[in-house]
Amino acid sequence: MVYRIQVHVAGDDPVVLEVEDLPNPSDQFVMGMNPQRRDGKEVSYILREVNQVIFPWWRINFVQILPSEDAEDVMTFVRE
Repeated sequence: MVYRIQVHVAGDDPVVLEVEDLPNPSDQFVMGMNPQRRDGKEVSYILREVNQVIFPWWRINFVQILPSEDAEDVMTFVRE
């Protein structure tokens, strides 16, 4: 299963990556494919030809796991 994660790199814009497995805290780096910004635009500091990147953990503030596109909508109850 491919996961989409948003990596918040220290001092730079966040990057959305596709990863095969979620990163472990014991890993030395986060490796992902198809780097882009959340709005789908290219990342300014990554070359256009690059399709796989490695970020060391010491450069990452935190990682968000994005919902998949095929995830079903969860009903929430709103009090009116």
